[in-house]
Amino acid sequence: MPGLPGFLENYPDIVLHQGEDDRLVDLLREGVDCVLRAGTLRDSSLVGRRIALMPQVTVASPAYLARFGELGSLDDLVGHRAVDYISGATSRAMALDFMVDGRNVTARPGAIVSVTGAELSTSAALAGLGLVQVPRYSVEAELMAGHLRVVLPAMPPAPMPVSVLCPQNRQVPVRVRVFTQWLSEVFANAFDQTMRIR
Repeated sequence: MPGLPGFLENYPDIVLHQGEDDRLVDLLREGVDCVLRAGTLRDSSLVGRRIALMPQVTVASPAYLARFGELGSLDDLVGHRAVDYISGATSRAMALDFMVDGRNVTARPGAIVSVTGAELSTSAALAGLGLVQVPRYSVEAELMAGHLRVVLPAMPPAPMPVSVLCPQNRQVPVRVRVFTQWLSEVFANAFDQTMRIR
């Protein structure tokens, strides 16, 4: 959103309507040009272009860690709590993912709170309700201020793919091509800065 004024200044003939939702959008039926999806793409009738890999982190508040203990290994997750993120696509709680020696390992600590939005997930972590996994960029300010801490930094979740999807069998309009290119640049710059801040 912060970069949109520059995009719209460069392309004054483009009128942009933007929405946010965790559900699967029917582009043709709803008259949507493209969607931005984070996560592994399921089989679909849409044409996708990966534009970024989004670094993720596992975080908790200092108060939570003082109460439940520091984590040095995955074995330390016993007795810890997660804030369950309920996927809008599957209606199921997502497990915590960790990269260990190049392979993905999942864990399911108990949870007493579940949420359906990324901002709610971060808010729950800030309130000391448990461990969450979120895109690093979304909690950078909280990490720098000391309100959240990265846990198990040697075993981060795998980066999350970010893709732009368009309807199949339709010529992609120029407005969508330039918007997709702009999104690629925005994400590349944002994640490059995130990686440098560490």
